[in-house]
Amino acid sequence: MKPPPASAASEPGDTPVSSERPAPGDTPAPGDDLTSADAPEAVGAAVTGTERRPARTTLRSDLKASLPDGLVALVVTAAVFALLLARIRAKTSSTVSVMPFMADVEGFWMYFLSQAFGWAALLWAWVTVVLGLLLSGPRPGRLPLSGPRLERLHRTTSLNTIALIAAHALLFAAELVRHDTARWHARLYTAFVEAFVPGGYDSGTGQIAIPVGQAALYLAVPLGLLFYVRHRIGPKTWRVLHRFVIVVYVLSVWHTLLYGTNVWYDGWFRTTIWLLQLPIAALLLARLLRPARRSERLSRPVPATPGGGGRPAWSLRLAGRLAVAAIAVAILAVVLTGRDGGRSIPPADTSSTHNHD
Repeated sequence: MKPPPASAASEPGDTPVSSERPAPGDTPAPGDDLTSADAPEAVGAAVTGTERRPARTTLRSDLKASLPDGLVALVVTAAVFALLLARIRAKTSSTVSVMPFMADVEGFWMYFLSQAFGWAALLWAWVTVVLGLLLSGPRPGRLPLSGPRLERLHRTTSLNTIALIAAHALLFAAELVRHDTARWHARLYTAFVEAFVPGGYDSGTGQIAIPVGQAALYLAVPLGLLFYVRHRIGPKTWRVLHRFVIVVYVLSVWHTLLYGTNVWYDGWFRTTIWLLQLPIAALLLARLLRPARRSERLSRPVPATPGGGGRPAWSLRLAGRLAVAAIAVAILAVVLTGRDGGRSIPPADTSSTHNHD
């Protein structure tokens, strides 16, 4: 599962995180909302008239700050795990219909724990993307957290999302090892290939769903951690790469809808997953329509320039806004019609005819 991310906007915190200034011609208009990656805050200025050099946010400091958020994530994971087991035992989970042998809870507890970490990862990815879009675009006038605290929460949820995705993948691999009958070295090799090598899992829906999840994991890690080396690669390069975090989130949701046995069939649970994408689409559209940087705004097209600006860039920005608007409409249509791509629910007397692979 999900994501990503990872995060979806500039990654600020309680302390300044970059010394970058907006480039000439990119000066923010009054009221522009630039995160601390664009405009450093004067934290810790001395009262005597001199200024202390602001501390730089590091991966170590953010890992320490992410511990409370990580504990919450583990509690949520445990609650989801307990719920999954209860539904399996009561035979009310669609997983039992998809894979009847999964009714053996004790025999497949590791698989259900992997699922629990996956669902927690998707939830944390959703929160991370929402926070990122709130930071990089227009936000409500009143929020319970200040800008710097919101920025730090964005970073810590991003780190915990990566950890949850990794736990989901590792437990899936451990489950493969546990139920393999070959020798240990052969078990480890097969599990590694099927869980972490694109194309290694060659059975059923997993031929597509597993590589999609792998892509989310392999993109989430570097895109989430590049923030901490942005001074080496350049703030502009980091900003461009960081925008691809939304791709991690999309891949995570796609992986879930393709392979999540809990949302395998049509129904309210699967539709709810689609419904949760509406706030993401709305915030992304608002971010594109009212970007913090003046150079990204959709003003009148101007003639093309040797630097690559002008009409082509304007056309590209317009196309992006129209595409996101179309996606939002499509998601709304899916929610209203209930046609969300799920399979038809099998007859009640079906016991073992649906092989999930």
